[in-house]
Amino acid sequence: MHDDHVAAAGPTGRATHGEPVPGQRSRRRLTVVSGPSGVGKSSVVGELRRLDPDVYFSVSVTTRPARPDEVDGEHYHFIDRAMFDKMVRAGELLEHAEFAGNCYGTPREPVERALAEGRPAVLEIELQGARQVRAAMPDARLVMLMPPSWEELVGRLTGRGTEEEAAVEARLAEAERELAAAGEFDARVVNADVTEAARQLLDLMNTDFS
Repeated sequence: MHDDHVAAAGPTGRATHGEPVPGQRSRRRLTVVSGPSGVGKSSVVGELRRLDPDVYFSVSVTTRPARPDEVDGEHYHFIDRAMFDKMVRAGELLEHAEFAGNCYGTPREPVERALAEGRPAVLEIELQGARQVRAAMPDARLVMLMPPSWEELVGRLTGRGTEEEAAVEARLAEAERELAAAGEFDARVVNADVTEAARQLLDLMNTDFS
């Protein structure tokens, strides 16, 4: 079933102190958040984690070098290509992809451990990765973060005015492709307001596993 929107209010499945409500199953569903560039995925997930610090946020592995402001284990787990390839062969990644010569992936074990402990868990990944997670973990709930309108997304993607026209057109075409895949997702949340979108996402994450 695909929901066009999620009510902001309603049962969250958690007591006010953050513990599971008695009588509910302890296991959670993994929530995968995806959406086009410029839609605000990082902002919404960041606000989600502020609203509920118990949420497990998966830290990806990558083979690219760390930037000066990045902390290993917080922004990414920085590993070499040999280790990355070993993890792929061993089935230790829920999803993985290569962009611009660098590899990225989601470690499976920490996600499964968090879910088994009853913690809500969230991944913030691109469409390709979301499809891989659906294949690897069919119970996962896929959520597409949507812009309030196509015009607003275009404004976000072109507002800087510092990119060449061809690069902007490529980003817009990719955004169109990703939004066209919204029907593959279990729910859609419109990011008209970051806090409101994060609350809707949190409501989704705290529903019963089924």
